Amino acid sequence: TVMTIAPEKVPVATIARLAGAGIRLAAGHTMASYETMIAAKAAGLSGITHLFNAMPPLAGREPGPVGAALDLGDFYSGLIVDLHHVSAASLRVAIAAAGFERMMLVTDAMPSVGSDAPTFFIQGRVISRKEGRLTTDDGTLAGSDLDMASAVRNTVEHLGLPLEAALHMASRAPAEFLGLEGRYGRIAAGHQASLVLLDEHLRVRATWIDGVSD
Repeated sequence: TVMTIAPEKVPVATIARLAGAGIRLAAGHTMASYETMIAAKAAGLSGITHLFNAMPPLAGREPGPVGAALDLGDFYSGLIVDLHHVSAASLRVAIAAAGFERMMLVTDAMPSVGSDAPTFFIQGRVISRKEGRLTTDDGTLAGSDLDMASAVRNTVEHLGLPLEAALHMASRAPAEFLGLEGRYGRIAAGHQASLVLLDEHLRVRATWIDGVSD
């Protein structure tokens, strides 16, 4: 079980209780200070749901959740690499600061992914898609039109990372964050054969789920 919390809204004792029950805790949609993040991490917080989004930016005297995520060596951070949520430059800076090993590609995907519909509804609100960007009527970002293969391509083509690093961020790092690295995230004996075949353009050509062709 994974739960996203705003650490400034949850008592440290509650964070410790949740983590002690085996729940993977990540910070998100948070205004937490650096100090609050450090205290939450000590209690069991282990990641950030989507770094930079719905949280204050890194500032010189107020590093906040972004600064904490980049400063802590054993903290996992999710990145939405759709080039709309976060600029490519900011993504490169974050990866350079913390290393790719604990960065996770996340999609924040909405129902538009896999569809050609120009609009859809969420809780009665119309969400529009234009050039890969999803917004409400007032222009607010409303999730992502990103799939994981596109996230890998963007990481290679627009962030300039090696393919091996991008694939690590899409597979092994998330498996480690979830505590599933003994079953997923690697092509190795004893791991489940859930595989994706990519061509030279990093387009999906085939998939296998637990060894069965999809």
